Amino acid sequence: MISKRRLSKTDDKENLAEDASKAKKQPLSKKTKKSRVHNEVEESDSVFVELLKTSGIILKTGESQNQLAVDQIVFQKKLFQMLRKHPSYPQIIEEFISGLESYIEDQDCFRNCLLSCERLQDEESSMGTPYSKSLIKLLLGIDLLQPAIIKTLFEKLPEFLFENENSDGLNMPRLIISQLKWLDRIVDGKDLTTKFMQLLSIAPVPLQHDFLTCLPEILGDSQHAEVGKELSELLMTSTPLTVPILDVLSSLQLDRKLLSKVRQLVMGKLSAVRLEDLPVIVKFILHTLTSTDAVEVISELREKLDLQHCILPSQLQASQSKLKSKGKISSSNQESSSQDCVILLFDVVKSAVRYEKTVSEAWIKAIENTTSGSDHKTLDVAMLLIIYSTNNQTKKSIERVLRNKVRSGHIQEQLLQHTFCILSLVLKDICPSILLLAQSLLHSLDQSVISFGSLLYKYAFKFFDTYCQQEVVGALVSHICSGNDAEVDTALNVLLELVVLNLSAMRLNAVFVKGILDYLDNLSPQQIRKLFYILSTLAFSKEHAASSHIEDDMHLVIRKQLSSTIFKYKLIGIIGAVTMVGIMAADSSGSSSLTQGRTDLNNEQSTQVTSLLQLVHSCSEQSPQACALYYDEFANLIQGGKLAPKALEWVGQTVLNNFQDAFVVDFDVVPEGDCPFPVKALYGLEEYSSHDGIAVNLLPLLFSQDFAKDWGRMTSQESDQKLISPLCLASCFRLLRLCVEKQYNGNLEEIDGLLDCPIFLTDLEPGERLQSMSAKEHSFMCSLIFLTLNWFREIVNAFCQQTSSEMKGKVLTRLKHIMELQKILEEYLAVNPNYVPPLANFDLEALDITPPTNTAASSKISQIGKKGGRKRKADDSKMSSPDTLSKEGSSECDPTPSDRSQLEKGFTGKEEKMTVSLQNYHAFFRELDIEVFSILHCGLVTKFTLDTEMHTEATEVVQLGPTELLFLLEDLSQKVENMLTPPAARRVPFFKNKGSRNIGFSHLHQRSAQEIVHCIIQLLTPMCNHLENIHNYFQCLAAENHGVLDGPGMKVQDYHIMSSCYQRLLQIFHGLFAWSGFFQPENHNLLYSALEVLASRLEEGEHNQPLEEILSQSFYYLQNFQSSIPSFQCALYLIRLLIIVSEKSAATQRREKIASLARQFLCRVWPNGEKEKSNICNDQLHSLLCIYLEHTDSVLKAIEEIAGIGVPELINSPKDASSSTFPTLTRHTFVIFFHVMMAELEKTVKGLQAGTAADSQKVHEEKLLHWNMAVRDFSILINLIKVFDSRPVLHVCLKYGRQFVETFLKQCMPLLDFSFRKHREDVLSLLETFQLDTRLLHHLCGHSKIHQDMRLTKHVPLLKKTLELLVCRVKAMLILNNCREAFWLGNLKNRDLQGEEIMSQNSQESTADESEDDTSSQVSKSKEKEGGEEDAVSDGEKEQDSDESDDNSD
Repeated sequence: MISKRRLSKTDDKENLAEDASKAKKQPLSKKTKKSRVHNEVEESDSVFVELLKTSGIILKTGESQNQLAVDQIVFQKKLFQMLRKHPSYPQIIEEFISGLESYIEDQDCFRNCLLSCERLQDEESSMGTPYSKSLIKLLLGIDLLQPAIIKTLFEKLPEFLFENENSDGLNMPRLIISQLKWLDRIVDGKDLTTKFMQLLSIAPVPLQHDFLTCLPEILGDSQHAEVGKELSELLMTSTPLTVPILDVLSSLQLDRKLLSKVRQLVMGKLSAVRLEDLPVIVKFILHTLTSTDAVEVISELREKLDLQHCILPSQLQASQSKLKSKGKISSSNQESSSQDCVILLFDVVKSAVRYEKTVSEAWIKAIENTTSGSDHKTLDVAMLLIIYSTNNQTKKSIERVLRNKVRSGHIQEQLLQHTFCILSLVLKDICPSILLLAQSLLHSLDQSVISFGSLLYKYAFKFFDTYCQQEVVGALVSHICSGNDAEVDTALNVLLELVVLNLSAMRLNAVFVKGILDYLDNLSPQQIRKLFYILSTLAFSKEHAASSHIEDDMHLVIRKQLSSTIFKYKLIGIIGAVTMVGIMAADSSGSSSLTQGRTDLNNEQSTQVTSLLQLVHSCSEQSPQACALYYDEFANLIQGGKLAPKALEWVGQTVLNNFQDAFVVDFDVVPEGDCPFPVKALYGLEEYSSHDGIAVNLLPLLFSQDFAKDWGRMTSQESDQKLISPLCLASCFRLLRLCVEKQYNGNLEEIDGLLDCPIFLTDLEPGERLQSMSAKEHSFMCSLIFLTLNWFREIVNAFCQQTSSEMKGKVLTRLKHIMELQKILEEYLAVNPNYVPPLANFDLEALDITPPTNTAASSKISQIGKKGGRKRKADDSKMSSPDTLSKEGSSECDPTPSDRSQLEKGFTGKEEKMTVSLQNYHAFFRELDIEVFSILHCGLVTKFTLDTEMHTEATEVVQLGPTELLFLLEDLSQKVENMLTPPAARRVPFFKNKGSRNIGFSHLHQRSAQEIVHCIIQLLTPMCNHLENIHNYFQCLAAENHGVLDGPGMKVQDYHIMSSCYQRLLQIFHGLFAWSGFFQPENHNLLYSALEVLASRLEEGEHNQPLEEILSQSFYYLQNFQSSIPSFQCALYLIRLLIIVSEKSAATQRREKIASLARQFLCRVWPNGEKEKSNICNDQLHSLLCIYLEHTDSVLKAIEEIAGIGVPELINSPKDASSSTFPTLTRHTFVIFFHVMMAELEKTVKGLQAGTAADSQKVHEEKLLHWNMAVRDFSILINLIKVFDSRPVLHVCLKYGRQFVETFLKQCMPLLDFSFRKHREDVLSLLETFQLDTRLLHHLCGHSKIHQDMRLTKHVPLLKKTLELLVCRVKAMLILNNCREAFWLGNLKNRDLQGEEIMSQNSQESTADESEDDTSSQVSKSKEKEGGEEDAVSDGEKEQDSDESDDNSD
């Protein structure tokens, strides 16, 4: 073999450096020693040239390519054979190399040798690669020549290190190094590596980058470790080479420890690197992750990788302008480069999370482990979105993490907005996935998660391009057409925001929004209003003339709906038309900051508005319902302050004239007609003379509408003009009042006569004539009272905020009139159950509650009850009298009709009279405005001190009576429940009436939840006053009756009214503080304000106290009311209110106080609603008992106290008595106690961890002690079925008994395995007790089969299986502890609950059973198992352990 003439490393390095220095001082001349003619064949007699020519390569001079006459493989094979078979081998190799060195001294020849050869052979006949290699590359493929040629190349390369590129653009060092890439075989890899690293140390930095990049393509696998070590050392000394070195290290197969060391080094420099270097560095870090350190590394990476500081604000603006201008080139190359680097960085990250499951899971875990909201960055949000888009397997995990982060407030709107702002170009590419995530979040039941999903839509529209905007609008339209109320509301709200955010962009997508008009059937009135508001805004905005076609379409749709013969679509047309008028009339004034100087409409706009309103009026005047809806819609529009003064003035004058002409008459005008009822002016608050004053013409109008046609008599009024319906009275007055209020800044002097004026009615007191009236007369009187009530309710709505004391007195008088009329109405409805009242709310939802016919009385009433009262507990007007005060708004324990009737009998003293609750008719009363509750600022007196002369004394202090207070509190509690408490079942069937919950709350829904909360917080002070007054009332009542609230001297009616007021106040407080919106950061100030009101009731403290201090004071304030709680319902609401307040605090010490208070309520004797019947509802008792056991510090002790003390007291007491320790525990409520105790016991033992054998002896003893207590409690409870053997009790026993045994298997048996030797007696005692319990479970299985109760027998197979597993598991424990011989078999009979033998077994089995009994008498402890599936046959297994035996029965 040829000598390789190796130099030492030092000599080689010095030679290379010396050569490079010479080359730098004396550049190589392009002139050669020997003049050559260009483009001719090289003619030489050297061995090098001859051998090449013979092998198939023709060398060319000048710039011509060398020619390859044969295939590349053939050439290499020929040359190899010629060299090996040459007579002078191996000296011929040195001569060949010498000839090569001489030949390449000429730079042109050297360049030709480095460039690919020209092929003279046809492409088709070539067997090798389709491209031609260079001469040097071909020679390097011959093992005999490779080492010498590599040495020659490395000696030649320094000559070119400091030269610029040639005139032909070739970089010689790169070209030389490229010859070494992808060699089929490297003969001496170590030598090649040494030479390469020496070259790297002397090369200039630009070439070092190039050389490093080529390393993975040059080195063999065996050299990776050595090169990796040297590169890691170089990384510490040469910062400019960090990126290429890491790029190389990522491509080499290196030891994990080395990579980890390099990664730590790089991580330390991460915060100081340039933005353009980040992609390679992050790629290396992610490439070197292992499953063990992935989470730790990712956590450190996300902390140090701060993109927020990498992109300057100017660059952000440039990126946005670039985005909006659809790809225009940025003015600054640097800014564009920064954006490109960020995009490249996230491409690297996307690739890592897509193909490396470890990386994606670690990143999710790192974000999940970040517990502080301030620690979250834009990178976290971006990574969650990116992982969601790249990995389908982690979508559920991402959704879960996002939901948790949003609920906890860690990821908020500002962070999300910042993420979209900085990384819009990155996120734009995953827009479909972002929309998919938003769609998934909108399906959530949590309002904060739904809001986050809507923000994703909003920012995707704001920051992405036109295509993505179109996708966003399309997705929102799909939500709106889905039929899910929550999705529809959220999507419409987002569309509203988008219209405000970018009107011009939304106008481009108006065609999608118009498509929703085909799905109006599934939208509620409020949703229809929002939709028409959006479309009208798009149509009538004047920024672009392109909106004219939308305007034309809107007019066409509105006119089509108004002229429809289908009443529902006519109502939709009215809603749409009024909404459109609001936009048309407000457009010109809205653009000028609503200043008074420019609020008039021009003539053209005024003509359009008035013509549209006249069209609506003409289309609705033939239908009282449509006309009333038109008035209500217009009133809502004016109340929102959205109408220009010129239009407002026209509307006000028109409606005033219409109202006066239709409903108001002079007081001294005798109504004409032959009405069968005497017409009287009633409920007037002023004494009128015969020549002045007005009255509301109600009864004549109602008679002309209802009775005239029925009885075939036409009134003179009807013959002369069209019929005016009294159905529109309240709606028309509401519109009139709001017009006057807006025109005169809240002053209603123009119409204050309507507050005083009487109404033309008849004697309403039923008296003795009630039974003699016909059905039509009954219905007429009912309608008359309903209309009068609704008139008074609107009067109260109108004048409740007037400040003069005279006005306040009159409003309170009207409130008293409402109370009186409702009592009269109940008497009429009691004898006329088939009656259908006139509508008072005219939304589309209200149409569905009207019973279709008047035939079936019972079905009709049930329909009204279902639709009107089930989903919404009651309207403003329900339960306005003491008769219905025990109704609870939470639907936990609604009193039965019999309970209510008994209560009402106590009030009226008429035992046989049937009464009707007005809660079933709540949809037929006008809604009270939220402003009405300002009346609560009046004081409370417990006796009826108000007289009829109150209105004559203007200086008299006006006070609110208990009945009126209850009326207002009931209505307010319903509003709080409807607005702030989410419905239990959000997802209703597609075709079911979804709006029934919102009937009677249309005005309320014009406001946001935040506005309602703000209003209620303003009422907290007067409500606290009332709460304290009621508290004092019951304290005094208890003192008078020697501590007994319902003593003999108590007035039943007063007591129940005050009790209901107490309950409603606590209910309102609970609904307010349980509002989920308080968790949102923007509402924290509202929560603080509410708590501050409660805290200030104790003492006036300084402002701006810490939240924890305010919470503590509020909790203490509410806790003080415990002593005066009059009913169990109030007690439960107080407990829940305290829990809600304590949950908002980080402190946990209040759990014991709540548990103690719950126990006090359970141990208290509560007054009964009726003799021998308790008014404690099962659901409420269940809730309070659960609260007690969940908050007590020792559940096991609490269960033992109830089951071991309370229940035996109950067993030993008379039939109708209760436990003396727990008076709420009776035979009627035992099943509730039993169910809760069994469930909480099973839940508690699930939390007892089994532990390990490595735990200390003290830990083992504590765990054994807990399990002993648990088994003892279980034993006490199980044995109670011998006394209380009702089916519900047995069902609970079977269900939770099996679960307890399963938990015993999983949690306790491993503990017994390693505790048996040290605590043998304790384990035996535990198993002995448990054996008796499982035997009783076995008897219960037999009892279930005997009685063939399907509800019980369905639990038997699983229970038997679990009991069998238990015996096998105990046997395994004995074997583990070397006691296998103690386990033996016996037989066990099936018995019933009393232990009596089931007689279906044969005599042989009886004999076996007797044998078993004999054995059991000799052995102190036995364990038995049922082995068979049939009732008749069962096997038993018994364990004996030396002197003592322990038994366990399945």
